[in-house]
Amino acid sequence: MRNRRTLRTRTPLLAAAGAALAALALTACDNGTGTKDEGAARHTPSASASGTSAANQPSADANAQQGATGSTAQGTQTSAGAHRATGGSGTQGTHASGGTGGSKGSGNASDPENRVLCNGSNTKVTAQVLSRPLNHMMLTVKNTGSKYCDLTYYPVLRFDGMQWAPGADESTKPQAVTTLAPGESGYAGVLLSAADGSGDGGQTGHKLTVYFQGMTPNSDGGATANVTLPAKGVYYDSSLKVTYWQQDASDIASW
Repeated sequence: MRNRRTLRTRTPLLAAAGAALAALALTACDNGTGTKDEGAARHTPSASASGTSAANQPSADANAQQGATGSTAQGTQTSAGAHRATGGSGTQGTHASGGTGGSKGSGNASDPENRVLCNGSNTKVTAQVLSRPLNHMMLTVKNTGSKYCDLTYYPVLRFDGMQWAPGADESTKPQAVTTLAPGESGYAGVLLSAADGSGDGGQTGHKLTVYFQGMTPNSDGGATANVTLPAKGVYYDSSLKVTYWQQDASDIASW
């Protein structure tokens, strides 16, 4: 009798256990692959990658710092360009040119110890009468010194003993001072006389003196330059006018 009761008791328990196992088996097979769904585990690589990204954050910061350093270096290389300002009254801006620099300073155009004004003591000035445009002449100033030099504003010209100075064409004012590295040249155009003959007081000049301006308009820029003219001289009249100093001769080729 006791064996029958024990058997009856165990039978429902076994049936319940079997049902539970079947339910677990069905749950394990719900994904159709016969294996347990690894959905939650699949996010682990992403989390790990996120962790790796966080771990690599200092490298990103370092890259950012390197980029900032590069920007700073670039700013340094173009520091002279950053000093640019339009001309006119007051001190003009500066323009960085190529070259290796001079005997003092770092050789960088932005180093104040390596910059001077261009004038007759550190340049060679030549004049060329042009066939085109008519009645025009070009002045070329070559830096013969060992430092960068600045050609400020425009040349002031005196033919022989003339008592007046020609003005400048304001439309030719550059955005920055023309800066010459050692061995480089700057340029200015000269309108000698009116092509239609409307100018007054025409005469022939045999000697030309070029005056250089300082860091403010009409200030003394230092030594003058005596320029050799053609043997027959140069004809000019009241239309006499000049351009501002230019970095490139092509900027005034059609002036």
